[in-house]
Amino acid sequence: MYTLYGIEGSGSASAEIALLRCRAPFRIVRAASWEPGAGLDELACVNPLKQIPTLRLPDGSVLSESAAILIHLGLSFPDAELLPNDAALRAQAIRGLVFIAANCYAAISVIDYPERWTSDESKAAREHVRAGARARLHANWQIFADQFAAYPFLGGDSPGALDYLAAVVSKWSGARAYLKANRPEFFATLERIERHASVAPVFARHWPPTRSA
Repeated sequence: MYTLYGIEGSGSASAEIALLRCRAPFRIVRAASWEPGAGLDELACVNPLKQIPTLRLPDGSVLSESAAILIHLGLSFPDAELLPNDAALRAQAIRGLVFIAANCYAAISVIDYPERWTSDESKAAREHVRAGARARLHANWQIFADQFAAYPFLGGDSPGALDYLAAVVSKWSGARAYLKANRPEFFATLERIERHASVAPVFARHWPPTRSA
């Protein structure tokens, strides 16, 4: 059985959707660096950075990083079609996953923890760092939309790993509002992904209607 460490409203949603798509048995351990408790203690034992999602494989080995988890599951369960079967399309899907991890997820980390990226301890300095990171995040999403636009889904006729990660990571830091205004077709694709039968139940649990995205 797989063990997924995560919490509602976090990046673990993409791994959860993928595990369900693969029909792989798994349990969820509620854990987040901002929520002390037994789950966090268990997570720290397998990932000292206390990052979520973290996935412990049935053989006991550990995977962190959302893109790595999704790529691993896509390669381990080819029939689930998390990654395209065509080699060229699969290469682009992997490129897209790494793009989001390196350019969008990374910027969100700066937005959430600006104090880690400046030696100036003033509130003003942190807000400058946060504002710059948010602008870079939105610009990166615009580039992604131009490079990876597809219809009806990023994965083709049905959503796959790239769709799942894009839908989850775009929930944060005003990215959806920015894309709605600046890349409306891509924004519509994200909404289609979110409404898909493989995604909607997980999103409803992670982002209930009463919770702001």
